Amino acid sequence: MSNQITTITFFKFNSFSSKFWALSQMQFAHRFLEKVNGQLFYKLMGSGRGNGFSIWPDFSVYALLQVWDTEKSADEFFETAKIIKDYQRRSEKKYTIFCRSISSHGFWNEQNPFVQNPELDDDVSPILVLTRATIKWRHLYKFWKYVPTSYLPLKGNSGLVYSKGVGEWPMVQMATISQWKNSEAMKQFAYQSKEHRTAIKMTKEVKWYKEELFARFKPFKTLGENIF
Repeated sequence: MSNQITTITFFKFNSFSSKFWALSQMQFAHRFLEKVNGQLFYKLMGSGRGNGFSIWPDFSVYALLQVWDTEKSADEFFETAKIIKDYQRRSEKKYTIFCRSISSHGFWNEQNPFVQNPELDDDVSPILVLTRATIKWRHLYKFWKYVPTSYLPLKGNSGLVYSKGVGEWPMVQMATISQWKNSEAMKQFAYQSKEHRTAIKMTKEVKWYKEELFARFKPFKTLGENIF
């Protein structure tokens, strides 16, 4: 099994000043995040309202996804990095999920950053799913028109632990991070709900993504307080 791990950190901000600071870090934090020892890939993202893709921003929640060469590198970062201490001091809550990738298909900025571990059992409990896409400009209206319908099966879904829409750029570069009680619950939503099956069909027919990635992870450790 590969030593590579992925961490996803959510920061929750309450006050106006802390939200403004967090928004500013979407530009200024990169000078610290680009030089982290043991970090292979990272994305700092804002979030949308609700539990999926959204055109309406949620200025209270930001996400940091990082891929590491080893768990030790990740631990050292969260224990010592000044940028993390700055985020922690200003945020009401910080919640980090440590994961090992099970499978990953597609590309993120012309690369697939996640090493696959086929020996991991896909029938895991819980399971974390990342879906990410860059939407073609000419298909923005058609895509966003259907988004509310595709996420209807999430409402009251007993198999869903949480779901949050995040992204690098509003409306164009979007991702959803969701955790499910088990892989069967996730598959029922993805492949058995009429609304989501239609979304998959439209994706193939309309080809509204310039780039897309779908990855599954096995969470094995958390730090901080769950914000969901």
